[in-house]
Amino acid sequence: MIIRAGNITKAFGNQQVLKGLSFEASRGEVLSIVGASGAGKTTLLQILGTILTPDSGNVLIDGVDVFSLDSKSLSSFRNQKIGFVFQFHHLLPEFTALENVMLPALIGRYEGAASERLTDSQIRSRATALLGELGLSGKEASRPAQLSGGEQQRVAIARAMINSPKILFADEPSGNLDSRTKGELHDLFFKMRDTHGQTIVIVTHDEALAERCDRSLTLRDGIFI
Repeated sequence: MIIRAGNITKAFGNQQVLKGLSFEASRGEVLSIVGASGAGKTTLLQILGTILTPDSGNVLIDGVDVFSLDSKSLSSFRNQKIGFVFQFHHLLPEFTALENVMLPALIGRYEGAASERLTDSQIRSRATALLGELGLSGKEASRPAQLSGGEQQRVAIARAMINSPKILFADEPSGNLDSRTKGELHDLFFKMRDTHGQTIVIVTHDEALAERCDRSLTLRDGIFI
């Protein structure tokens, strides 16, 4: 298992969002987490992705107890091992598509990540190759405002992939897209898994996407059912 989480709890004020939840994911697995709004899906994803700290419980990623790391080590670990794709892209509007994709690798140099061994030219070449793999050849110099919603999300996927992470976490990645673009994006997740071998954990309301995944878990009132 590349992810093992045990007895995770999380509360916000008086609201207990996660109630002793445990979770595992295998290497190379595409797994969906579904459930009604407010069930705790995004909270769980943020804890698994080390963005949010649980009140209790532990998370092991690739054998590392992530919340035992100090903040600098955790930041470096996240940069190397984890990629994120969000519903709202979060691309930097003043940067080109290529620059947005390169950014995590450039940041990694200052956090001690493996990308510190790469030159600017090597990072640029890797980013260009990823954009090409995702069908965006010729769009490298475009800024986000010049791209469609589907193209922006492809840039976001390339950015998540730039450091060759072991795990991709995706939170409603196709929530803002039309049916055709949504289907194309779903295809890309499975293509990237088959090509690069990542474990992919997707929070989604999309039944078609959930059904395509290797496994689907339903979260209700802070626990899996």
